[in-house]
Amino acid sequence: MEEIEKFFKCPYCHQKISMVLDVSVDGTQVYIEDCEVCCRPIQLTYSVNEGQMTNFSREGAG
Repeated sequence: MEEIEKFFKCPYCHQKISMVLDVSVDGTQVYIEDCEVCCRPIQLTYSVNEGQMTNFSREGAG
């Protein structure tokens, strides 16, 4: 399994956080993780093509 660490700002508290994402499977993945600072849910959506992340978005899921 190939993973990368992605840094971004929480859509709620605007703190810089990071999450480890699996880029070993091509296609689009959508899931919800809690912010490590404010604990609110964030929906992460990202696409992978040949092991490279081609798209990433995050939005509040609550």
